[in-house]
Amino acid sequence: MKIITVGNYRTDKYYPKIVRAVAKILSRSNVVAPVDVLMGMGNLTKQDYDAWRRGTVPYLEYVVEGNLSKATRILGIIGFHMHDLNMVPQRTVYRQSDRYKNRVLQFTKSGIKRLDEAYSRHYVWNQSQEKKQQVVDQVTTEHEA
Repeated sequence: MKIITVGNYRTDKYYPKIVRAVAKILSRSNVVAPVDVLMGMGNLTKQDYDAWRRGTVPYLEYVVEGNLSKATRILGIIGFHMHDLNMVPQRTVYRQSDRYKNRVLQFTKSGIKRLDEAYSRHYVWNQSQEKKQQVVDQVTTEHEA
């Protein structure tokens, strides 16, 4: 398993996909959630996400493409990238969207607190809209060339 650090996360093969997914999310919202990034990368389908939200899937990792180490790696890169963008992390509780509204949803089978917190952490844009547009435009320009 490759260990992601502040020194090597930009060279990871998943980094460009994460950056593109985050830019796309930022172009329409001020909040970036790891589940949205996973969907933007193609590692989680909307149908599987909705099934998890309804409670028909026991935990999110069950439907995320790839193995646990890949998901952990992606979550680490997301965290470093959000830090670089100076976004504010906020813990969010996901609750089942159907009849059991008080049931808190699980992200991992193991229930490892650090991973569950990484999945549930949302990042909020707290800078000017002009700065956000610069970030989005920079990613768009880099990937058109």
